[in-house]
Amino acid sequence: MSRARERVTLENGLKLDLNRLARKGFVKPGAYRGSGISWTNSYTGEELASGWVTADMLDPQGGWLRIKLGELDQTITLTSHPRHFGGRQWYFVCPRTTRTISVLWMPPGARSFASRQHWGRQAAYHSQFLTPIDRAHRGKARINSRLCAIGGCDPDEWELPPKSKWMRWRTYNRAEAKFDQYEASLEWGLADLKLFAKIMAGR
Repeated sequence: MSRARERVTLENGLKLDLNRLARKGFVKPGAYRGSGISWTNSYTGEELASGWVTADMLDPQGGWLRIKLGELDQTITLTSHPRHFGGRQWYFVCPRTTRTISVLWMPPGARSFASRQHWGRQAAYHSQFLTPIDRAHRGKARINSRLCAIGGCDPDEWELPPKSKWMRWRTYNRAEAKFDQYEASLEWGLADLKLFAKIMAGR
């Protein structure tokens, strides 16, 4: 049985991922830009919230990002660090902890974005509410979905899809090993459940 939820789930709130914002063109190093932004439910496609994000990344050393969302009007400091192989990696500076971090969260009921560390025991990831068996099923499904997305196959037709010609063997073998770990966890977990049921039936 899953643990009772005494904390809110982070994924049910809003997320700002700086790397994803850059990939989607909402922010761009060396530029000043603003655009509308929205969050949707990953399962239903329903819009959860919408607002406006503006980012000033003209200075290569640092800048800021401003998010306007309903009554929220929050400005977050940005900073960049040099990469080992050239270029610079950008980060948020958490408004609460001052940690440099790539992802900020606004859990349900919160009024601003902050790092996972700031929310502490007030919030948790969805996976933290799952049993080991739930996690194993979820992990297998995630690997299945990712491999099929790369190979263009139907996830419902495969438990573990074959390697696509675009994927390196090293990458596929790593995914296969992880899949086997989840499979082993399920086998052990189901064996424990059967043993428990047998003990209870004998009482």
